[in-house]
Amino acid sequence: MIPDVKPNSVLYLSGVSVSFDGFKALNSLSIVIEPGELRAIIGPNGAGKTTMMDIITGKTRPDEGEVFFNGNIDLTKKDEADIAQLGIGRKFQKPTVFEGHTVWDNLELALNRRRTVFSTLFYRLSGEDKDRIEEILETVRLTHRRDELAANLSHGQKQWLEIGMLLAQEPKLLLVDEPVAGMTDAETAETAILLKDIAKTRSVVVVEHDMGFIRDLGVKVTCLAEGSVLAEGSIDFVSNDPKVIENYLGR
Repeated sequence: MIPDVKPNSVLYLSGVSVSFDGFKALNSLSIVIEPGELRAIIGPNGAGKTTMMDIITGKTRPDEGEVFFNGNIDLTKKDEADIAQLGIGRKFQKPTVFEGHTVWDNLELALNRRRTVFSTLFYRLSGEDKDRIEEILETVRLTHRRDELAANLSHGQKQWLEIGMLLAQEPKLLLVDEPVAGMTDAETAETAILLKDIAKTRSVVVVEHDMGFIRDLGVKVTCLAEGSVLAEGSIDFVSNDPKVIENYLGR
């Protein structure tokens, strides 16, 4: 019997398992993400964090288990392009922005408009589009860099721009992989505030190793190990769990 949480959840994983060449990357993994929730995922290398995101985005199919989005959409029956159109955005660890274009142009290129290549060439931004880009620039702290080439941004600012490009596609769920790797302390602190701002209007799942950053987020934490949930709760609860200390923090 499927629990009652599924109809109201943004993301529902239940009993998800997948093996690669005999190695069980996910082992009966169950996670529920609520609308407007910001969740942090931690765990040692090989815990299944990346495989979990691959399954949510359709890159990998589970061997067993359920994966539902927005209550009743079965993600295991959708491909990557369909899942992106449904409103799931994923940011990988290494930022991929168009360095030869301005910050503004990067956001304009990313706007969620279903246009052909031909119509894109002749498309003129509407007032609504411009307002949306202005709003995203403010959210990702890049209003003052709007006319500069993306190549001239710091590493942290490129990460913010890529988050902005995902926001331009209006995702309902944002998956963010190690956003503060390589950032300065100031950028790391600002990124925590930025993600909390974003989570006011959509759900965000952050995979990260930086425990100070996780503490700054101040959200529910899920610790994975060997493909399943080891512990879940506040950062203090999770980091004091003997199993988490043994499997992850003690290393």
